[in-house]
Order: sequence, then structure tokens, then C-alpha cells
Amino acid sequence: MSLGVWITIGVIVLIALYVVNTYNTFVKLRNRVKDQWAQIEVQLKRRFDLIPNLVETVKGYATHEKDILEKFAQARTMYQTARADGDVEKMAKANSFFGGGINALVNAVKEQYPQLQANQNFQNLMKELKETEDKIAYQRQFYNDVVLSYNNSRELFPSSIIAGMFNFKEEKFFETDEASRENVQVKF
Repeated sequence: MSLGVWITIGVIVLIALYVVNTYNTFVKLRNRVKDQWAQIEVQLKRRFDLIPNLVETVKGYATHEKDILEKFAQARTMYQTARADGDVEKMAKANSFFGGGINALVNAVKEQYPQLQANQNFQNLMKELKETEDKIAYQRQFYNDVVLSYNNSRELFPSSIIAGMFNFKEEKFFETDEASRENVQVKF
């Protein structure tokens, strides 16, 4: 065989290796995105499990928890619907709504029921809830970092060609809405 044929074969092999490597990179990144979302869901589930315990503890002291409980129920329903649809943006919105309800509960308890602060069960639940909220914040940040890495790889040339060929779609960031950035107002 002539040198030209060997060069052509070499170029084809290099291109094939590049395509395979880039495809595998996208698969790994997409799976990391899914894994990190699953980690967020683990913490959100933990939060959803902690809230009823916290509310039961508060019920012994609080008489105005109806609105707050309704917020939790709405947020949980919103989240479960969004999760069933696989809509990250709606799940983020439900998470923000839920976080506002937690802040309202905490502020209401601090202002209206100072004797509850001394209750050991309440203190333990608040500590666990705070730890869970911190874990959720960390997981959201890590998820967004993974999404950024995936989306950058998907959009940068020449890997964007491979992403288009194999239909790798853009992933959404976990963002909060404007309402969740405002201070919570608690009124009885």
C-alpha cells in the first residue's frame, strides 16, 4: 500500500477515536448530571421526612401552623408533580417555595413560642433540618457545576458536532426564583 493510503487510514482511525472518546465523555458527564440530581433528591426526601416530625413537635406549642402546613403540602405536591414530569426548573421552584415555608415556620416559632426553643426534640430537629438545608445547598451547587461542565463540553467546538450527531441535549441548572430570594414575612 502507498503512503497516501496509510495516511488516510491513520486520519480515519484518529477521527474515529476522537468520536468515540468524545461520545464516551458526554455519556459520563450526562450520567454525572443524573447522579448529582439524585443526590439532591436524597436530601430533599430527607427534608420532606423531617418536616412532619418538626411540625408535630411544634403542634404542641403552636396554634397558627395551618398556613405553614398548607405551604408544605403545596410545595411537596408541586415537587412530586415536577419530579414525575422530570422538569428540573419546576422542581427548583417547588424547592424554593418549600424553603420559604421552612423559614416562615422557624421565624414564627422564634417570635411566638420562645419556650419551644428549650425543647430538646425541637432543637434536635432544627439541627437536622439546618444540616439538611446545608447539604441541599451544597448538592445544588455541585449539580450546577456538573451541568456547567456538561453544557460547556456540549457547546464547545469541535465536540459540539459530536453532541449534535448523538442528540445530547442541554441540561437545566437548578435555579431559585425571585420570590425565594426575598425575606420571609411572618404575620399572625
